[in-house]
Order: sequence, then C-alpha cells, then structure tokens
Amino acid sequence: ELVIWRFIQGIGGGALLSTSQSILFDAFEPKDRGKAAGLFGMGIVLGPTLGPTLGGYLMEHFSWPLIFLVNIPIGIIATTLSFIFIEQKEREGKNKDKINIDYVGIGLLMAGISCLQFVLERGESEDWFNSEAIRICSLVSALSLGLFVWQELKVKQPAVNIRLLGNRNLGVTTIFTFVAGFGLFTSVFVYPVLAQRVLGFTPYETGLALLAPTLFGVIAMPIMGIMLSKGVPPLPFIAIGFMMFALYAFLNSRVSLDIGKGDLFWLFVLRALGIAMSQLPLINQAVAGLHPKDYATGIGLNNMIRQLGGAFGIAVANNYVSRQYAQHRSDLVSNMQNGTEQANAMAANIMSRTGDIAAVANTKALTIMNASVERQSYFLSYLDTFRLIGIFFLLVLPLIFFLRVKKKTPEELAAAMKAASEAH
Repeated sequence: ELVIWRFIQGIGGGALLSTSQSILFDAFEPKDRGKAAGLFGMGIVLGPTLGPTLGGYLMEHFSWPLIFLVNIPIGIIATTLSFIFIEQKEREGKNKDKINIDYVGIGLLMAGISCLQFVLERGESEDWFNSEAIRICSLVSALSLGLFVWQELKVKQPAVNIRLLGNRNLGVTTIFTFVAGFGLFTSVFVYPVLAQRVLGFTPYETGLALLAPTLFGVIAMPIMGIMLSKGVPPLPFIAIGFMMFALYAFLNSRVSLDIGKGDLFWLFVLRALGIAMSQLPLINQAVAGLHPKDYATGIGLNNMIRQLGGAFGIAVANNYVSRQYAQHRSDLVSNMQNGTEQANAMAANIMSRTGDIAAVANTKALTIMNASVERQSYFLSYLDTFRLIGIFFLLVLPLIFFLRVKKKTPEELAAAMKAASEAH
C-alpha cells in the first residue's frame, strides 16, 4: 500500500516540478533567468534539508504519520495561491491534440528500471542468480531496456530522445550526472542510518546536523546562477565541485565513533558547497553544443540519468553495506571468541565487579563484545561506502577534458539557464 501511494505521489510531484519551473521562468526576462535559476536552486537545496529536520522533530515529539500529513496544509496553500496568481496563457491547451505521448517507451523504461533496481537491491539477500525471482527480473530488465532503445530510435516523438547522446558534451555530462546522482542519493541514504544506528543520534538531531551546513549551499547557488549568466566558464566549477564532494566522502570514510557534531558540520559544508558549485554548471554544460530547440529535451535526459544514478547508488550501497558488514564482522569476531585475551579480560572484570561465576561472566562478556562488534562492523561498512563514493567522483574527473567550451549568445545562455532550472 505504501509503495502504491508513493508511486502516485511521484507522478504528481514529477508533473508539478516541470510545470512550476516553466511558469516561474516565463515571469523573468532572459537576462534575469540565471538569477532566477539560482534562487530556485536555493529551494532545491534547502527543501531536502528542512524535510528530515522537521520529520525528525515530528517523529521525536509526536508520531511518525505526521511526516506525511504535514504536506496536506502546504499543498492546500500552494494550490490556493496558484489559482489566485497564475493565469493561463492564450497558447496553452490549443495544441494538445497534436501531442503524441510515447506510452510504449515509458512503459518499457519503467519495467526495465524497476526490475533492474529489484535485482540490484535484492540480489545479495536472494543469492543472486540462484533465485528464480532474480533471474526473471534480470531477463525482463534486459528485454525491456533493449526494446526501449529500439522503440525510442524508431518513433518520431520518443519519450526520451536518446539520439542526443551522440553530442559529445551531453554524452560526457550524463556520466558526470550519473555519478553525481550516485553520490548525492547514496550519501543521503547512508548518513541517517549511520547517525542513528551507530552514532546514537535522534531523528531530530540527524536532520538538524544537515540544516546549518546547507545554508552555505543555499547562499552559493544563486551566486553560481549569476556567474553563469555573465558567461563565466562552467568547467572549473564542475571540477572544483566534484573534488569538494570527493573530499567530503573521503574525510567521512576516516571518522571515528567519537566524532563530534562540530566535525560533522564542516564535512557537510564541503558537501553543500560541492553540490552548489557543480550542479548548475554541469547542467549548463550539458546543453553546450545543442540547438536551442533541443535544450529542454537534453536537460530532461540529463535529469533522468541523475535519478537513475541515485536509484543505482542506493541499490548498490544497500548491497555493499551488507557485504562489508559481513566481512568486517567476520574479521572482528575472531578477536572475541571465548578464551581470547580480550574476552578473558572482560570476563575477569565482570567477575570482580559482580561476583558471577566464570561461566556466567564469560557469557556476559561475549554478549557485550558481540554488541560492540556489531556496532563497529556497521560503522566500518558505512565508512567503506563513503570511500566508494569518493572513488567514483575522482574516477570521473579526467572526463572533464573531453568537454567542449562553447561561447553562447545571450539568447542561448538564457535558454540554457531556463532549461537547467527546469531540470531541478
């Protein structure tokens, strides 16, 4: 039931996003659209941070269903304001009969990606291809994605114009975008579990730790929009942003169990600035070399790749954490077997404090050590995941030399900035 309602929520949210951004940029002159893209990006950065903070507060002080109900008054207010302030333009709705929607392509893409994500997420626990479900989903995914490519190359109005990937800039930036989605979504997936399961944070503290550092990204995003509008080359910002995110990931992979919230603050500042400095320039560079009429399609394709990178990242991280946990636990448990120096020392300490007999003291000692090993194993597996993220970000960096810098006219730059904002 939860999956069904989340699916419906995704349909509404996806349609709302592109529509609201199109309306937003119709209200600005071309010369101001870069600033508008940055301002809109502030909401994109701040929203996912306020959400966990508010959600954690509601869960901690009230009850978890409120994290869903809190959207109702916000939706009512937004809908009311839309009816009051947004006017339909004369051209809207006149050509709707001429629009052909590629339902076959959309269906094939949904089937292929859904089955692929199931395989990636459940493969480890289902023993991979020894499971009939994994074999069936793998076959369906391969067939669906293959037919999807064939369908999109055949129809006149494809759901995803994959021919545009032949453009060097768009093709290369989709790789950057895939890795960016991988890192962004995976870090969001790993951090709350690490904070609450291992570091002992409450849900509210988990969200709060993200809030203040994100303000740096909120400030940086409109600055990036202004600089891009003035024609500043995007490639250096892409490189710096990716290096900052890689540094954030590698530093996270070296933290200890007694890390303080102050240390986490500066790590998340790196993350926020890395996102702010790379995302708008990356999307802007994606359309360099495309004809203005293809900007929206190219950016939409780039945005889809980012979402796929996020889905792939979460699936891989889920499996990677499980595998690394088992490995670290196996390594650590050898040091806590009955009779080892650590176990004997702890048992002796328990006997001296409680007067328990040796057998009882040994059992208590092993129980305590088992809990410690479990915590440490999870902790190390999460650190390994952050290291994996950092490696991906560094590996993709050399591809920046394959990107072409094309000087845009003011009209092309305005169109690119509009398309970039719409991708968010």
